Amino acid sequence: MVTGRPRVLVADDEEAIRRLLGLYLTQADFDVVEAVDGTRALAVLLSAEVDIALIDVMLPEMDGFEVVRRARLRSSIPMLFLTAKGEEVQRVAGLELGADDYIVKPFFAAEVVSRVRAHLRRIAGFLEPATSLRNGVLELNLTERRCLVAGAEVMLTRREFDLLTQLMERPGQVFTREQLLERVWGSPFFTAKTVDVHISALRRKLGGAAGISAMRGVGYRMEPA
Repeated sequence: MVTGRPRVLVADDEEAIRRLLGLYLTQADFDVVEAVDGTRALAVLLSAEVDIALIDVMLPEMDGFEVVRRARLRSSIPMLFLTAKGEEVQRVAGLELGADDYIVKPFFAAEVVSRVRAHLRRIAGFLEPATSLRNGVLELNLTERRCLVAGAEVMLTRREFDLLTQLMERPGQVFTREQLLERVWGSPFFTAKTVDVHISALRRKLGGAAGISAMRGVGYRMEPA
């Protein structure tokens, strides 16, 4: 494993996507290695010079499925597919080949960074657990369980803090009410209204800094700042 700053392979033949992800990852204190085709991506993976890989399924010369299949023979680093294909069959095929996750285009770059961090945290001892979360002027101190907006503390209840943490850990990801009930309350047997009431309280307390959007008929997500 490479020492120092984590190194991320971004393998995609679209320059705009490589630039966007490269910008966000660099700002998040990662080093980025780019590949424009499957042959180059596989060479990087086999050289053991990166710690995690973002691989487009539809790469030229060698598609992402084949890249992961071959790389898995010698590499155990997290490999995440970038794909415009969200069908379940495609996802299952990729996961069975050894991919760790699927990110469907179009995506929020901030969400991709969050997923990269999450997968690296699962590698024992590679990254220290996050002690804070930030989205624009909104910040959560996870150690002291404090919420700050532009440096000013906002008092939250335990459930409000846990709910906000869940949303901020994955900006851009939509959570259903049932998922939030399970993860924050530990049970799906409360009603959806419970989540709605707590979201309303967060919006009232945080004002414009809340950044929580309702996805009609689905649930909620934190908009990346």
